[in-house]
Amino acid sequence: MIPKLPLHSPRWRELDGVSADEVRALLEDMASGGATGSGDAWPGAWKDLADGLIEDGTVFDGAYAALPHLIAAAADLPPDRTVDLWVDMGLIVTAEDRPPVPADLQEGFGAALLLAEQAAVRSLLATDAPADARTSLALSCLAFAGHHMGTALWSLEPQEGYLGLLCPGCGSDTEIPGFFVDPVRPPLEAPRPPGAVPVRPGEHPWGAVVTALREESLGEGWEPFLRVARDVAAAGVHPATPGRAALCLVAGLVAADGAPGQAEQAGQARARELMLLTGFFRCWDCERTWAIADGLAENPDGAHPQHHPTAERTAADRPAPAAGPAKDAPTRAVPPRLRRDGKALVSADGTIWGHLTEFSDSAPDLAPVPAGGVDALTAVSRPGQPALVAGAGAGAGAGGGDRGAVCLWDPADGRMVHGPLPGCPGRVRSLAALPLPDGRALLAAGGGTGTVVLWDPGTGQPVREPVGSTPGEVVGMCAATVPDGRTLLVTATSRGAVRSWDPVTGEAVGSLNPYGSPIRSITAVPISAGHTLVVAADTGGGVHVWDPAVGDPWERGAAVQLSGRALGGAVHRVAAVAAVPAPDGALLATADDRGVVRLWDLATGDPAGDPLPASTGTAGLPVMTAATLPDGRRVLAVGSSLGRLRVWEPETGTVRHIALDLAPTCLAVAGPDLIVGHARGAVGLPLADR
Repeated sequence: MIPKLPLHSPRWRELDGVSADEVRALLEDMASGGATGSGDAWPGAWKDLADGLIEDGTVFDGAYAALPHLIAAAADLPPDRTVDLWVDMGLIVTAEDRPPVPADLQEGFGAALLLAEQAAVRSLLATDAPADARTSLALSCLAFAGHHMGTALWSLEPQEGYLGLLCPGCGSDTEIPGFFVDPVRPPLEAPRPPGAVPVRPGEHPWGAVVTALREESLGEGWEPFLRVARDVAAAGVHPATPGRAALCLVAGLVAADGAPGQAEQAGQARARELMLLTGFFRCWDCERTWAIADGLAENPDGAHPQHHPTAERTAADRPAPAAGPAKDAPTRAVPPRLRRDGKALVSADGTIWGHLTEFSDSAPDLAPVPAGGVDALTAVSRPGQPALVAGAGAGAGAGGGDRGAVCLWDPADGRMVHGPLPGCPGRVRSLAALPLPDGRALLAAGGGTGTVVLWDPGTGQPVREPVGSTPGEVVGMCAATVPDGRTLLVTATSRGAVRSWDPVTGEAVGSLNPYGSPIRSITAVPISAGHTLVVAADTGGGVHVWDPAVGDPWERGAAVQLSGRALGGAVHRVAAVAAVPAPDGALLATADDRGVVRLWDLATGDPAGDPLPASTGTAGLPVMTAATLPDGRRVLAVGSSLGRLRVWEPETGTVRHIALDLAPTCLAVAGPDLIVGHARGAVGLPLADR
């Protein structure tokens, strides 16, 4: 007898997600369906009640009081009519966001799970449901037995064709497209020899499963897998059973459908597909090899990387040994994948390749100020002096809020040189370095007030009164040279005003963007010596090319728009633009929220070379920067809001992945280093061996 919270108890009023009256009504429907054999009313009523017990993966504590009543009633129903109910209950007991079971409900809920396990196993053996439903029901049975593989109910969707996994080591998502295929023979070995599974004490309902797992049901070569499944069932599915062995049981149960004909063949085919889950996968990020079962489960105990080659991992895709510092070589090859470990960048085998530079939050002659987020970065080159990195945001050394700040750092050691600079125009959203024809350089910043301030980076002092107000906050700016020798400052606002300014006089000299599209990202792309075009991405994903040398905004001048056919309409909705150095000038780079980056020749408006495709962990709001490194390599760095960086060399096609465990808000290149702004400050990391 399962202890249950009486339906008349006032305790129900303290529980969320369900009422005693709702439970009572469903019990009456279930009793009526069981008596008449129709069962037409209660499944719909159960779905309605289940929607109250769990919402968006969050379980309400009323489930712990309601399920004992409902499990006891469902256990008396015909087993072939309760498949969906047991799957729904499996999802409830394995949801990630579950509150602790209240002390006064623990005994009843624990007893209910044991009864649910018995009834769900009976249902699994009696039903001729489709293979997908049998897969979910088998995982629910594991969940009721207390096995961690039951959580794969939330992650395993074989009908979609691809497999999504979570690395137990670094937490990175890995997607394997086209994973679920029907292999004629096993491409891997069975998990472990028969009999090597722990035995569950006491009585259990899995004895009947042993006889249902016919060794001949999957075809030649699969007998060892089914023997493992039989051993797991005979042992009662002990919670400590390895996940790979438990998945053999799941696959075997899917194949155990006694329905003849096409249904039986479909079940056997799906079972062979599921047996592939007993293999291994290599994390794209940390490049370690793990059991697929550990990538499916929620926080699996005892997960550890594999140290032997597998059928899924060939010699071609193993990481190359880390290059040591050869005596006759001044530099080391950059590993294809790096991850942050404290203040170090380490390769897949744990070798330290380089170190991060944390940018300080105080200048030498100032008291420390609170560090904060950095929303904009730029590198400022100074004639005859080392370059500086300018960073700005709501709290880049100023504590946050609406009072923005601009600071200047030495990229070599992260030491603050000037900051916060005086006269900051509110919260700063954009920065630009302006190299003037006379050799000087200025730093411009724009923000929420719509005004632009210019400083001398050598002294940290403003050079003039703020440039006039513009409608909307300044979300982007760039320096553009025109054939008459001038360098113009081009600013773009969230409301679509794109204007060019003379930084020497502070006067507005031109207006671009005649259509007034709100701007999201802007850059200047050189097309010849002394002549640059301005390119912007609007909030709708469109791209605009303007020539700042033309006075009439409707005149195209040297500007050529990108090929609409090549953009692909809504397929490549551009979210960020950047100029990329090239041997004959510069190319335009466009990035979308899916992680795809494309290069364009502005002389023709056509694509230039192959794109950088999206990969796992690179979707999200993109940020980009590009530069020519001191060793001559031309690189494009792309960051995503998911905390992944890719450093792409378009000329060679080389791509390096860097996992930082922080979300980049902006990027800049200073010498050999990539500077990354984020919500808590800025860090520098080497792009080449120093």
